[in-house]
Amino acid sequence: MKEMTSRERFLRMFDHREADRIPIIDSPWGATIERWQREGMPRGVSYVDYFGLDRVAGISVDNSPRYEERILEETEEYKTYTTPWGATLRNWKHAASTPEFLDFTIIDPRAWEKARERIKPDRDRINWEHLKKHYPTWEEKGFWIQAGLWFGFDITHSWTVGTERLLCALIENPAWCMDMFSHLLEVDLALLDMVWEAGYRFDSVMWPDDMGYKHSQFFSPNTYREVLKPFHKRAIDWAHAKGIKAHLHSCGDVNPFIPELIEIGLDALNPLEVKAGMDPIHLKKTYGKDLVLHGGINAVLWDDPAAIRAEMEKVVPVMKESGGYIFSSDHSVPSSVSLRDFRQIVELAKELGSY
Repeated sequence: MKEMTSRERFLRMFDHREADRIPIIDSPWGATIERWQREGMPRGVSYVDYFGLDRVAGISVDNSPRYEERILEETEEYKTYTTPWGATLRNWKHAASTPEFLDFTIIDPRAWEKARERIKPDRDRINWEHLKKHYPTWEEKGFWIQAGLWFGFDITHSWTVGTERLLCALIENPAWCMDMFSHLLEVDLALLDMVWEAGYRFDSVMWPDDMGYKHSQFFSPNTYREVLKPFHKRAIDWAHAKGIKAHLHSCGDVNPFIPELIEIGLDALNPLEVKAGMDPIHLKKTYGKDLVLHGGINAVLWDDPAAIRAEMEKVVPVMKESGGYIFSSDHSVPSSVSLRDFRQIVELAKELGSY
């Protein structure tokens, strides 16, 4: 089979058909990129091009309240700053980690109402110059073009109001939660409608909504059905009305939610976090005809060449059967993975993932 473009590969996977090989993508931490540059990867060169990964372009829009961004403290190790969402966070510069969230502006329904008034689908929330500059290249080179959504439990608890506050609100004030989920989603969809109407097409929408952690979930299936599922369905229905795919990133053990997601038509699920309790081979055998499975390669093993080879030799041949699989780690590439190790993983993925 002749070599395909990334878009052609992704389309085959979403049609549950074989391609020349499975798509291979991943997201290294900033500290991982720094390590690879120390070990020989040229600065200014995309790691995607350097390793020959599949090309995925992203279209993002801004549905934040646009609060002032300020740097409060900066050292060699970290930076503390405020975000457009009104959160104050500390981010480590040279460590592969998520930010530490310190404070929030939106702490109750009254504060949300003030923020809500600031979140409107204005055209200046779209980076038109970026699209004009890069979109022709994406089309010419066969990129898979993916639009991003920013709504739901994960971004609301982590970036907007705080975890404990939102978990309590899911039970004590679900109407507030649903209003936040709904408004952020509807503004996103209105902005992406503008992008679409301007002639910029995309192949899928993807959004992050981590609903699990190690061997459990943040809330029950009943809470999911009542409070969050209607908005996941709204996003999926919107995508399908445009003839494109819906792709969810949800970390942790989300096993109980998978039948619910299939029921509302989700096309692809990522990252299949093995260390949290997700078994990619079981998922393939159980849901492989209904879902494109993306990830499921245990990131804990990536700095152990023998262990990751054994894992990939066990997992990839099963996952690639009849298409429907996108190769990546089960979260992000940690900074413990050397340039050489990652190159060998990519080469092995291409070998095992060929049809």
